[in-house]
Amino acid sequence: MAAAAAAPRGPDAGGEKRILCVGLVCLDIISVVDTYPAEDSDTRCVSQRWQRGGNASNTCTVLALLGAPCAFMGSLAPGHAADFVLADLRRHGVDVCHAVPQPGGRLPVSVVIASARRGTRTILHAGGNLPDVTARDFERVDLSQYKWIHWEARNAAEQAAMMRRVERHNRARPAAERVGTSVEVEKPREELLELLALGSVVFISKDVARHFGYRSAPEALRGLRSRVQPGATLICAWAEEGADAMGPDGELVHSDAFPPETLVDTLGAGDTFNAAVIFALSAGRSLRDALTFGCRIAGRKCGIQGFDGIV
Repeated sequence: MAAAAAAPRGPDAGGEKRILCVGLVCLDIISVVDTYPAEDSDTRCVSQRWQRGGNASNTCTVLALLGAPCAFMGSLAPGHAADFVLADLRRHGVDVCHAVPQPGGRLPVSVVIASARRGTRTILHAGGNLPDVTARDFERVDLSQYKWIHWEARNAAEQAAMMRRVERHNRARPAAERVGTSVEVEKPREELLELLALGSVVFISKDVARHFGYRSAPEALRGLRSRVQPGATLICAWAEEGADAMGPDGELVHSDAFPPETLVDTLGAGDTFNAAVIFALSAGRSLRDALTFGCRIAGRKCGIQGFDGIV
């Protein structure tokens, strides 16, 4: 684990600033079955594999596959599972200089049952006991090395402090040197909802929208616009119905979904969408183009197992 705390690198060899993702990395143990098993049954798997998971970790994977220099910040425990995920991050070219070793913890593990016939996935998550990274950990990040920082909403109070540090950094710099920020609020937990008011781009899940009583992405965006900061962009993906976004001008933008010919694996499709949208926006593309690109890449991901081969 000592290597995870190596000195931070500067921009890549081409001089391009990186994208940092803050959040969870875990081990996914994925059992693919023909059809979802009945309770108290004995079912033979079509296949089984280990895969690195976690929202922020998956987002890094897709960003790296798209060609964006990126880094991961999150907690890691010692042991074989952590060695596996750390090696896989490096294999994909993700910088792990900001991974925080937690000597006394256990890496979170998700057991995933994936139905080959329907393309669905059921997740059983064992959270482990790792503390999330803190605002103090984040103080070690040299913000001048990054063009965008994305948070997977978790420990809201600490993450709010991290995001306010970036806001202070941006206020002191010209527009060309400011760091873009985004946050994904996936779980409808009260303590996470305060993060809706932070970040220049806010991703909300279908579950969050439904928590507030909304029945579609456009309805959720109209209803929740007052909860984001002035000038922010609000984005909501809605599975097979595509995705919608509302920019600072209040105009609704929509993209249809791009489903694959055969639905193979939806695990990480939301993380893929987020990564592709961030990739496009950080490159200066329009909100409409970024939304369509996100839906296209997410659809492509649903047609393959895992992430390799997405581009």
